[in-house]
Amino acid sequence: MPDSPAIGPSSNSAVLRRSFRKAFPPAVRGEGVYLWDARGKQYLDFSGSAAVNFIGHGVAEIAAAMTAQAKQLEFVHSSQFTTPVAEEYAAELLDFAGKNFEDGCVYFTCGGSESVETALKLARQYQVEIGQKTRHQVISRGQSYHGSTLGALSVSGNKRRREIYLPMVREFAHIAFPYCYRCAFDCTDSCRNCGQKYAAELEEAIEAAQGEVAAFIVEPVSGATLGAVVPPPGYLQSVAEICRRHGVLLIADEVMTGMGRTGSNFAVDHWDVAPDILVTAKGLSSGYAPLGAVLVSKRVADAIAHGSGAFQHGFTYNSHPISLAAGRAVLRFLQERKLVQSADSEQQGSIAATLRRALESLRDAKSVGDVRGIGLLWGVEFVADQASKRPFASQLNFAGRVAQAAVQRGLLVYPMQGCVDGVSGDHLLIAPPAVITAEQIDWAVKQLGEAIDETVP
Repeated sequence: MPDSPAIGPSSNSAVLRRSFRKAFPPAVRGEGVYLWDARGKQYLDFSGSAAVNFIGHGVAEIAAAMTAQAKQLEFVHSSQFTTPVAEEYAAELLDFAGKNFEDGCVYFTCGGSESVETALKLARQYQVEIGQKTRHQVISRGQSYHGSTLGALSVSGNKRRREIYLPMVREFAHIAFPYCYRCAFDCTDSCRNCGQKYAAELEEAIEAAQGEVAAFIVEPVSGATLGAVVPPPGYLQSVAEICRRHGVLLIADEVMTGMGRTGSNFAVDHWDVAPDILVTAKGLSSGYAPLGAVLVSKRVADAIAHGSGAFQHGFTYNSHPISLAAGRAVLRFLQERKLVQSADSEQQGSIAATLRRALESLRDAKSVGDVRGIGLLWGVEFVADQASKRPFASQLNFAGRVAQAAVQRGLLVYPMQGCVDGVSGDHLLIAPPAVITAEQIDWAVKQLGEAIDETVP
C-alpha cells in the first residue's frame, strides 16, 4: 500500500477541508466494520461514519448494482423522464415504510439537507393547495439539527452550526425538548408527565402564531446535537395529535434514525406515530452513493395532484439512477439479512442488545454522566462532576480529545459539543454497522473506556 501521509493542518491540500487544524488520514479501503488508511492502519468504524453506514463497508452486491445501472443508463433529468429503478424502488420504499404511506409517493434527493429543504417547501405548498395561504411557519425544537442549507438551518437549533449564518436565516419558533438526563420537570414517572409539558409547548407556539404554522419538524430520536436522546412515553403521540388538531403537518426527520438504525424500519414505528412527511437519508444508501428521500402521505400528495398538479421544486440530480440502484440494493440487502432485527436492542440476543449492555459498563468511568439510546444509535455524555452533572468547560473539548485518543487505538467515534446549552456539554455518538459482532463490540468498548480514562484532566 502506498505510503501516503495524513493531510495535516499545515499540508498543502487542494481540498477545502472541514478543519484546517486537524490531520486527515487518506482512507483507501473498507470492509465490514473496518476502514484502512493509506499506511495500512485499521480502524473499527464504531460510529458508522456519522451514523451513515448500516450494512457494512465493501458489500460487493451494492457495487455490482451500481455498475449494472451505470452501464445501462447513468443519468436523465427528472423533468423529462422517470426510470424503472425510480418507480420500482419508490414502491419498495413505501412498502417498507408501512401502512401510513400506502398510496403515497417518494421524492428522491442527494442527501439529508436536500430532503429537509424539500419537506419544508412541500409543507408550504400543501397548505397553499388546500387554501391555507397564510400558513408558512415551521416550528422545530431547540438543540435539533436538520441540515446545513439555509432552509434546514432555519429549523435547526444547533447553536454552533447556525450562529455565524443567523443574518441569512429566516427565524421561526423553536420550542423546548424532553431531555430526561437534564429535565426541567419532575421525572419520577419515567418522564411521562414532563413529556406532556414539553408537548404542550408545541400547542402554545402554534396558537401564538395565529394560524400561520404550516408544519412541525422533529427528530423522533435526537441525532448528533443531543446524542441519541429517546423521547419519554407519550410525547410523540401527543405531538402528533396536537398537529392533527391544528391542521399542522408533522414532518419526521429520520435522516439519522431511519432505515433500521433504531431497531424498527423507522423510529416513529416504536411509538405508532404516523407523520405526514418523513425524511430519510444516511442509511438509505448506507453511504454507497449520495441519496436521500422524502416520503409523502397520500393526503399530502393528493392535495398537490388534485390542485395545481405540480410540485414547484427540483434538483438537477434528484432521482439519480445510480444512487437509486445503490439504495435499492441496500434495502434488499438489509431485508434479506434481517439487519433491522439485529438492530433491535429490546430483542434478546440481538447485536444491538449486546451493544447496549457493553456501553452500560462505561457508566463506571467518573467522567461519564449518561449512556442513552436505542437500537444501534447511542450517546455517551461526559461530565466534570457526576453528582451535579456539571459539564466540562467547552474550551477543553473533552469529547474531541476522547475521540482523538480512540483514533490512536484504531477506533472511530463521533464527538459533539453543546448538548447542555448549545455551547457546553460533551458527548459521543455511537452508531456501528449492524454487521458488527459481539467480539468487535467488546474490543471497541474496551478501547473507548481506555480513551476516556486517558482523557480525564
